Amino acid sequence: MDLGIVGKPNVGKSTFFSAATLAKAEIANYPFTTIEANKAMGYVRFPCPHEEFGVQCTPNNSLCEDGTRLIPVELIDVAGLVPGAHTGKGLGNRFLDDLRHASALIHIVDASGSTDAEGNTVKEGEYDPLKDVEFLKEEVAYWVQSILANGWEKAARAAETTGGRIELAIHERLTGLGISENQVFHAMHSLDLSDKPRSWTAQDLYSVAEAILQESKPIIIAANKADKASSENLKRLIGLKDMLVLPCCSEYELALRRAAKGKMIDYVPGAGDFTINEEAGFNKAQEHGLETIRAFLKEHGSTGVQPCIEKATYDLLKLIPVYPVEDDTHLTDKEGRVLPDVHLLPQGSTALDLAAKVHTDLAKGFIRAIDARTKRIVGHDHELKAGDVIRIVAKT
Repeated sequence: MDLGIVGKPNVGKSTFFSAATLAKAEIANYPFTTIEANKAMGYVRFPCPHEEFGVQCTPNNSLCEDGTRLIPVELIDVAGLVPGAHTGKGLGNRFLDDLRHASALIHIVDASGSTDAEGNTVKEGEYDPLKDVEFLKEEVAYWVQSILANGWEKAARAAETTGGRIELAIHERLTGLGISENQVFHAMHSLDLSDKPRSWTAQDLYSVAEAILQESKPIIIAANKADKASSENLKRLIGLKDMLVLPCCSEYELALRRAAKGKMIDYVPGAGDFTINEEAGFNKAQEHGLETIRAFLKEHGSTGVQPCIEKATYDLLKLIPVYPVEDDTHLTDKEGRVLPDVHLLPQGSTALDLAAKVHTDLAKGFIRAIDARTKRIVGHDHELKAGDVIRIVAKT
């Protein structure tokens, strides 16, 4: 499961990426700093069951800090997108190709209005950040529309003459984008189009692309540079209909994470405060900077970086964490590790889905599952809940 960090140049995408992962990414105040996509692991938080069960966990595919399981998710920081990207303008083709396998998009918007449509620096407040929200959605939709339009007449004719479903033809054309059949079917169900796809216009194909993207690559808006944004701009962004928008300051998050890594402060990503270590030796200018960050945290609850990742994972993609074990009494795997792994599964997933996630052989030989909390035996169609600890029993 990948999250794409997207937006026009010079809005803070690479700073957001670095803050979320502490991975090195080139950061500069000019357009197209990022040429090749950067990839690194961030994480989402969820309570670790070890305290509830009174055991000490030994994580394998994740980390645990003070009772919080840190579940890895991959972040992709891609080249900046500018108007006309779907026609190849700027680094558009590279940008769009990098997003093929992103499950959701975190759109970094300069809420301060200090970068124009091309990513050039302008006076704060001179550019309307709401324009960026629409242009990115349009560029990606035009990109998908162009894929559908290429040879559309032939595909539509085949669907009409053979009695096939046009949804299958659409899915076949979009398989390279990580879009599932179900997502295509759900998207098409929301549209009122002619049952004669050969009659569909370019606008119809654009509507199809929009609907499919809404299903397959949902977007959260990170209203970045919120420390410099006017209250009016933030209010307008947060008030956008049908959009999830969070105020964000990735520069503050990066500063806090670097200071925490250097043992100069105690800070948990996503927290609303931090503690300065007495031996850190900050000078007055640094102390003033930290107090400025603290005031931002007090006003907004966090820097917004970690909540963006978690909202994208838990709210947009509707994923839940589940802990598989081989021994439901001791909560161990075959190597004796306690609560070693946690997997993110879509809401509505079953015990059989978890078995398949762990190993295909477990799914093929599935007999039953056991809920480690209740000791209840459940079947393959048992729907999982967030935080479940489950043992899979299968034929060997």
